Amino acid sequence: MARKKISIGTWAYTIGPYQNNPVPFETVVTKLKEIGFDGIDLGGFAPHPNPDDCPTAESRARVRGLVEDAGLGFSGLAANLWMHKLGSAPDNSALLAEFDKNVKFSTDLGIKTIRVDSLDPPDVFKTVDYNLARDRTVKGFKEMARRAANAGLNVCWEFEPGFAFNKPSEILSIVNEVSADHPNFGVLYDTCHANMVAKVGSRQWGEKETLPGGALELLQKLKGKITHLHLIDSDDKCHKDAKGEDETSAHPPFGLGNLDFDKLTPALLDCGCPHDWWAIDLCFWPDAWAATEQCYTFTDNLRKKFNVA
Repeated sequence: MARKKISIGTWAYTIGPYQNNPVPFETVVTKLKEIGFDGIDLGGFAPHPNPDDCPTAESRARVRGLVEDAGLGFSGLAANLWMHKLGSAPDNSALLAEFDKNVKFSTDLGIKTIRVDSLDPPDVFKTVDYNLARDRTVKGFKEMARRAANAGLNVCWEFEPGFAFNKPSEILSIVNEVSADHPNFGVLYDTCHANMVAKVGSRQWGEKETLPGGALELLQKLKGKITHLHLIDSDDKCHKDAKGEDETSAHPPFGLGNLDFDKLTPALLDCGCPHDWWAIDLCFWPDAWAATEQCYTFTDNLRKKFNVA
């Protein structure tokens, strides 16, 4: 079995607790190399490199050179599309233009996988008919997948408690429908988000829907439909927003939650993901910078335990 490469999402050092004191991108690259990482999952929004702040071929070449000179690679791009909506928007032309900009940015940096989400909150159905919102979301995903395919990219949809269509049956039906026409489209399977939607049923609209086997059962059901992976623990809780209300999964470091990676890892290795990256996600964790090395060590030990180091 192919060696698994370890990366980490750089957004953990720029948003949430780090919003007012972000870790500079150059510092992130240097530190990750020192720890032993193979690459980064780039959060493509300020103050880290993004399409707007790096608009020229020269500026993008400098970013790519910085990463490659450190011996690292890019495992994916989290595109900044959050200024737009999907299911609640009658017209998605502005969203697609923003997506195109991120596709070009990805290709210039040599990134092969681009992340998207459903953009609307889970209670969007208060104001938009469910079937209409689903139809718009599927059509938008199909068009994004088509455009990404033209550039040789895969698309990963990150389902999570904080966005619409976060029930297991919705995730399965949407990814199956979109990927039937566009096989470069799949889900981003985040171990923490999977636990929160499949075991806890967090922030689901209407009747709660869970699976008896939780995150593992959802992983098995999604086999062959996964285009990216995020690994992190889960304590069955959500990160809280400024009002103290549940926002999205908390992403605690390994060992601070209850996920059984001895059971999850064989299924992760057998899920059909088209690349060899394992990306750690510490999104919204209050001390992500300090937890980074411990999370690398845990993931590296998983590689060794399952002979993919």
